[in-house]
Amino acid sequence: MGTPDVGAAGVGAEGIGTDGGGAEGTGAEAIAAVGLGAPDAGARGVRQLVSADFSVADAIGGWRGLAESIAPGLVFVVAYVATQEIGPSLTASLVVAGVAVLARLAARSPLTQAFSGVVGVLIGVLWAWRSGQAEDYFAWGLVTNLAFALGVLISILVRWPAVGVVVGLIRGTGTSWRRDPDHVRRYAIATWLWFGLFAVRLLVQIPLYLNAEVAWLGTARLVMGVPLWALTLWLTWLLVREPAAAATRPVPPGSPPMR
Repeated sequence: MGTPDVGAAGVGAEGIGTDGGGAEGTGAEAIAAVGLGAPDAGARGVRQLVSADFSVADAIGGWRGLAESIAPGLVFVVAYVATQEIGPSLTASLVVAGVAVLARLAARSPLTQAFSGVVGVLIGVLWAWRSGQAEDYFAWGLVTNLAFALGVLISILVRWPAVGVVVGLIRGTGTSWRRDPDHVRRYAIATWLWFGLFAVRLLVQIPLYLNAEVAWLGTARLVMGVPLWALTLWLTWLLVREPAAAATRPVPPGSPPMR
């Protein structure tokens, strides 16, 4: 992982916000939170893709969003390593996520990222509590990464690269980009970057999950979460950015869409 305001990775999580387990942003929240219309000066998450200047802080949902993304998973790992008890570790993680939501409510600030994070944490807590296996706290994150990897891969194969769809929604230009071969090419390359993000996470984390390496798994999710999502988003921005004049230039009406 986002939108992508999503973002947690949320699109998401590790950080395209937070995903299941609250330790990583897949970007799921970021992608899910994409709205229509032009971005404003405070664009967050994947809306940074159409900003004139890229801001790492805004891409990850601000420093508060960063804390909300990593704190529950970090607390779980530290508590479990210290106690080797799954119950107190799950409780501590859930409490931290709940405090983040209450803080947002008290400040009357947007709840999208905090709520998406607490939902992911709750799923991870329930999964681990039912199985009694600490590594299952991170299972939902693996599932969401797999789903996003398959989703973006399919979008490339059918020549509707996910990045193009997302950027079209943010800019309010719909699918007009498909009539421009250069746009299609750049969006496809950028979508391969997103696929690489999800695939690398799975390649590293699935073996750790299968071997019940809870401490290493939690560490990997933190390292490959927000930092890796921010890097992917920046590289995507480099590929899809364009001068304001070019962004608003209409595509000739007779141009056929790419197939």
